[in-house]
Amino acid sequence: MAGDSQDKTEQATPRRLQEARKKGQVAKSTDLNGAILLLIAGLYLLFTKDGLIVQVQKYYFTYFNSYLSQRNQEYYFVQLMIDFAIHVFAIFIPLLILLMVVALGVNLAQVGFMFSPEAIKPKFDKLNPLNGLKNMFGSRALFELVKSLMKIIITGWVIYTAVKGEMANLLAIFHSPPQTLLSQVLAVAIKVLLWGATVYLGIALLDLLYQRYAFKKQMKMSKQEVKDEFKQSEGDPQIKGWLKRQQRQLLSNLVRKEVPQATVVVTNPTHYAVALKYEQDMDAPLVVAKGADQLAKQIREIAGQHDVPVIENVEVARFLYANVEIGQGIPIEMYKAVAEILAMVFRLKNQKI
Repeated sequence: MAGDSQDKTEQATPRRLQEARKKGQVAKSTDLNGAILLLIAGLYLLFTKDGLIVQVQKYYFTYFNSYLSQRNQEYYFVQLMIDFAIHVFAIFIPLLILLMVVALGVNLAQVGFMFSPEAIKPKFDKLNPLNGLKNMFGSRALFELVKSLMKIIITGWVIYTAVKGEMANLLAIFHSPPQTLLSQVLAVAIKVLLWGATVYLGIALLDLLYQRYAFKKQMKMSKQEVKDEFKQSEGDPQIKGWLKRQQRQLLSNLVRKEVPQATVVVTNPTHYAVALKYEQDMDAPLVVAKGADQLAKQIREIAGQHDVPVIENVEVARFLYANVEIGQGIPIEMYKAVAEILAMVFRLKNQKI
């Protein structure tokens, strides 16, 4: 199994990512949802607490006075408490709606709109004890364990600190009017929510980075898998586009690495650019990089940044671009033309010295 993971060195193709998405496999952090919801709840209570206290107080006195006016108080007590609880719950309905909208928005921001029926299908391979043991001792399981321990410790610390700071006020609320009691309880709740959200956001961002890293690693493919997929989807514009992007990226990386070490860059002057390297122990100059149009422009720019001479020679540039692969020496028929270019380069260097 270790060998299989080591062989998977290629980035996932669009098709593989699309298939994973259909199965509900995406890189997202559920902790980020929780942290943002805590933050929103804390801010909502912070900015609306005065209004909430007034509304709860109004309902409290309404139902309390109604209760006292009843002859059979024991009979009405339960019903009055239920009605009071319903009205208090109704006060927090805007908060619940806001949290639902925010949760949906955070999910959309992370993975976009996604409907995956396959994700809810029962997977019998999860019942395999060997798979369970493998997952239990994997790097993901270790990360989740450490994260859970951190959350437990932080939750305890936040609650302890918040309650400790308000302990004197909390002890006094038993001899205070209902308005003061509710105000102190909300103050502690807001502290717990905001402090907890601040710390959890840090954990959630680390979790998001890890989930993306783990997902990217999980989706990697072997060279053979990429070849097989290309054969299966040959002609697919999405796959062709992905391959072209990969090729451009590889060439761009090669250009950045090789051009600064080149002896000379031969240009067309704008459409083609070929970087040549020559040292005394070489049998013939080597083509270390070449490109057309945008890549040719990049080669010229990098050459200019590293003081690599750029010589215009239309015939040589076109011939080398069309007939010599990167890493190959120039053919015999180009020896004379390239020798003249190198002689010009060496003369320019000597003049500078």
